[in-house]
Amino acid sequence: MFSVAQKRMIASEIQALLRNTKHPELPKGNIKFTLHVSGEDAWSWADIQDNESVPIPNVNPWNEEIGGKL
Repeated sequence: MFSVAQKRMIASEIQALLRNTKHPELPKGNIKFTLHVSGEDAWSWADIQDNESVPIPNVNPWNEEIGGKL
């Protein structure tokens, strides 16, 4: 659903958003998370994880082509 660059940007923003809560139960380093995004159609979805959990992301050429046009 999103390009690799878009997923990594979203993950960075979520990491910062979570860190800015200053919640005492969050770890000092990387905050592990998974975000599931449902698209308009049943087949359209994305799972986004923190960037450290996916150091070498898989590339789906369809998502890269579509994501580059957004």
